[in-house]
Amino acid sequence: MKPRLLEKYRTEIVPKMMETFKLKNKMAVPRVDKVVVNMGVGEALTDIKILDKAVEELATITGQKPLIRRARVAISNFKVKVGNPVGCKVTLRRTKMYEFMDRFLNIALPRIRDFRGVPTDSFDKEFNYSMGLTEQHIFPEIDFDRITRVQGMDITFVIKGSKSMEQSRELLRLFGMPFKEKE
Repeated sequence: MKPRLLEKYRTEIVPKMMETFKLKNKMAVPRVDKVVVNMGVGEALTDIKILDKAVEELATITGQKPLIRRARVAISNFKVKVGNPVGCKVTLRRTKMYEFMDRFLNIALPRIRDFRGVPTDSFDKEFNYSMGLTEQHIFPEIDFDRITRVQGMDITFVIKGSKSMEQSRELLRLFGMPFKEKE
Protein backbone atom coordinates (compact mmCIF):
# COMPACT_ATOMS: atom_id res chain seq x y z
CA MET A 1 0.00 0.00 0.00
CA LYS A 2 1.29 3.45 -0.95
CA PRO A 3 1.78 6.06 1.76
CA ARG A 4 -0.91 8.73 1.98
CA LEU A 5 1.50 11.62 1.46
CA LEU A 6 2.98 10.02 -1.67
CA GLU A 7 -0.51 9.83 -3.19
CA LYS A 8 -1.15 13.44 -2.16
CA TYR A 9 2.14 14.49 -3.76
CA ARG A 10 1.32 12.82 -7.07
CA THR A 11 -2.34 13.83 -7.33
CA GLU A 12 -2.54 17.26 -5.65
CA ILE A 13 0.87 18.80 -5.01
CA VAL A 14 2.48 18.26 -8.44
CA PRO A 15 -0.38 19.94 -10.39
CA LYS A 16 -0.50 22.88 -7.93
CA MET A 17 3.27 23.38 -8.09
CA MET A 18 3.23 23.21 -11.92
CA GLU A 19 0.48 25.85 -12.02
CA THR A 20 1.99 28.13 -9.36
CA PHE A 21 5.55 28.15 -10.73
CA LYS A 22 4.59 27.74 -14.43
CA LEU A 23 6.50 24.47 -14.81
CA LYS A 24 5.91 22.60 -18.06
CA ASN A 25 7.11 19.15 -16.99
CA LYS A 26 6.16 17.24 -13.84
CA MET A 27 9.76 16.07 -13.49
CA ALA A 28 10.73 19.72 -12.89
CA VAL A 29 8.61 19.85 -9.73
CA PRO A 30 10.76 19.70 -6.56
CA ARG A 31 10.42 16.61 -4.38
CA VAL A 32 11.48 15.54 -0.91
CA ASP A 33 14.43 13.20 -1.51
CA LYS A 34 15.15 12.13 2.07
CA VAL A 35 14.58 13.03 5.71
CA VAL A 36 17.54 12.92 8.10
CA VAL A 37 16.82 12.67 11.84
CA ASN A 38 19.83 13.33 14.08
CA MET A 39 20.23 13.12 17.87
CA GLY A 40 23.35 14.56 19.45
CA VAL A 41 24.10 12.77 22.70
CA GLY A 42 27.12 14.46 24.27
CA GLU A 43 26.46 12.88 27.68
CA ALA A 44 27.24 9.47 26.16
CA LEU A 45 30.91 10.16 26.92
CA THR A 46 30.30 9.50 30.60
CA ASP A 47 27.42 6.99 30.41
CA ILE A 48 27.01 4.76 27.34
CA LYS A 49 23.51 3.74 28.52
CA ILE A 50 22.27 7.21 27.58
CA LEU A 51 23.33 6.61 23.97
CA ASP A 52 21.73 3.14 23.99
CA LYS A 53 18.43 4.65 25.18
CA ALA A 54 18.62 7.42 22.53
CA VAL A 55 19.26 4.81 19.81
CA GLU A 56 16.30 2.76 21.02
CA GLU A 57 13.97 5.78 21.07
CA LEU A 58 15.11 7.00 17.63
CA ALA A 59 14.53 3.51 16.21
CA THR A 60 11.03 3.51 17.72
CA ILE A 61 10.23 6.94 16.29
CA THR A 62 11.55 6.34 12.76
CA GLY A 63 11.08 2.60 12.32
CA GLN A 64 14.68 2.16 11.21
CA LYS A 65 17.86 1.29 13.08
CA PRO A 66 19.99 4.41 13.73
CA LEU A 67 23.64 4.74 12.82
CA ILE A 68 25.89 5.63 15.76
CA ARG A 69 27.93 8.73 14.97
CA ARG A 70 31.45 8.99 16.34
CA ALA A 71 33.65 12.03 16.93
CA ARG A 72 36.00 12.77 14.03
CA VAL A 73 38.18 15.26 15.90
CA ALA A 74 39.34 15.46 19.51
CA ILE A 75 38.10 18.41 21.56
CA SER A 76 39.98 18.61 24.84
CA ASN A 77 37.66 21.17 26.46
CA PHE A 78 34.77 18.72 26.16
CA LYS A 79 36.89 15.61 26.90
CA VAL A 80 36.04 14.21 23.46
CA LYS A 81 38.47 11.81 21.85
CA VAL A 82 38.50 10.65 18.24
CA GLY A 83 36.12 7.72 17.84
CA ASN A 84 33.96 8.44 20.90
CA PRO A 85 30.22 7.93 20.25
CA VAL A 86 28.54 11.35 20.29
CA GLY A 87 25.16 10.78 18.63
CA CYS A 88 22.97 8.79 16.29
CA LYS A 89 21.21 9.48 13.02
CA VAL A 90 18.73 7.92 10.62
CA THR A 91 18.29 8.66 6.92
CA LEU A 92 14.76 7.89 5.74
CA ARG A 93 13.87 7.46 2.08
CA ARG A 94 10.85 6.41 0.02
CA THR A 95 8.00 4.71 1.94
CA LYS A 96 9.43 5.13 5.44
CA MET A 97 10.16 8.80 4.70
CA TYR A 98 6.57 9.54 3.64
CA GLU A 99 5.15 7.63 6.62
CA PHE A 100 7.45 9.51 9.03
CA MET A 101 6.53 12.86 7.44
CA ASP A 102 2.83 12.02 7.77
CA ARG A 103 3.16 11.15 11.47
CA PHE A 104 5.43 14.14 12.12
CA LEU A 105 3.24 16.75 10.38
CA ASN A 106 -0.19 15.46 11.42
CA ILE A 107 0.37 13.92 14.86
CA ALA A 108 3.66 15.05 16.45
CA LEU A 109 3.78 18.79 15.62
CA PRO A 110 0.25 19.51 16.92
CA ARG A 111 1.26 17.90 20.26
CA ILE A 112 3.88 20.59 20.95
CA ARG A 113 2.74 22.89 23.74
CA ASP A 114 2.05 26.52 22.67
CA PHE A 115 2.90 25.66 19.06
CA ARG A 116 2.54 28.58 16.66
CA GLY A 117 4.23 27.12 13.61
CA VAL A 118 7.73 26.32 12.43
CA PRO A 119 10.17 29.08 11.41
CA THR A 120 10.08 30.11 7.74
CA ASP A 121 13.77 31.03 7.51
CA SER A 122 15.43 27.66 8.27
CA PHE A 123 16.40 26.92 4.66
CA ASP A 124 20.03 26.41 3.67
CA LYS A 125 21.72 27.50 0.43
CA GLU A 126 20.53 24.34 -1.36
CA PHE A 127 16.93 25.05 -0.24
CA ASN A 128 16.74 22.13 2.23
CA TYR A 129 14.73 22.71 5.40
CA SER A 130 16.14 21.96 8.87
CA MET A 131 14.46 22.26 12.24
CA GLY A 132 15.14 21.23 15.79
CA LEU A 133 12.92 19.68 18.44
CA THR A 134 13.65 19.92 22.14
CA GLU A 135 11.67 16.87 23.27
CA GLN A 136 11.18 13.39 21.88
CA HIS A 137 7.93 12.68 23.72
CA ILE A 138 5.78 14.53 21.16
CA PHE A 139 5.85 11.34 19.09
CA PRO A 140 3.05 8.96 20.11
CA GLU A 141 5.38 5.95 19.81
CA ILE A 142 7.36 7.08 22.85
CA ASP A 143 5.90 6.07 26.21
CA PHE A 144 6.13 9.15 28.42
CA ASP A 145 6.54 7.07 31.59
CA ARG A 146 9.60 5.23 30.25
CA ILE A 147 11.58 8.36 29.32
CA THR A 148 14.71 8.59 31.46
CA ARG A 149 15.97 11.82 29.94
CA VAL A 150 14.47 14.48 27.65
CA GLN A 151 16.35 14.34 24.36
CA GLY A 152 16.12 16.75 21.44
CA MET A 153 16.67 16.06 17.76
CA ASP A 154 17.33 17.78 14.46
CA ILE A 155 15.21 16.97 11.40
CA THR A 156 16.34 17.90 7.89
CA PHE A 157 14.09 17.64 4.83
CA VAL A 158 16.37 17.30 1.78
CA ILE A 159 14.60 18.68 -1.28
CA LYS A 160 15.75 17.82 -4.82
CA GLY A 161 14.99 19.89 -7.89
CA SER A 162 14.14 23.14 -6.13
CA LYS A 163 15.26 26.32 -7.88
CA SER A 164 14.37 28.73 -5.06
CA MET A 165 13.48 28.97 -1.40
CA GLU A 166 9.90 29.83 -2.42
CA GLN A 167 9.54 26.52 -4.28
CA SER A 168 10.85 24.55 -1.29
CA ARG A 169 8.62 26.44 1.15
CA GLU A 170 5.55 25.96 -1.05
CA LEU A 171 6.28 22.22 -1.43
CA LEU A 172 6.50 21.74 2.34
CA ARG A 173 3.45 23.95 2.90
CA LEU A 174 1.41 21.80 0.50
CA PHE A 175 2.54 18.68 2.39
CA GLY A 176 1.10 20.30 5.52
CA MET A 177 4.08 21.99 7.19
CA PRO A 178 2.60 24.69 9.47
CA PHE A 179 4.87 27.71 8.88
CA LYS A 180 4.62 30.75 11.16
CA GLU A 181 2.59 33.62 9.83
CA LYS A 182 4.55 36.77 9.11
CA GLU A 183 3.80 39.48 11.62
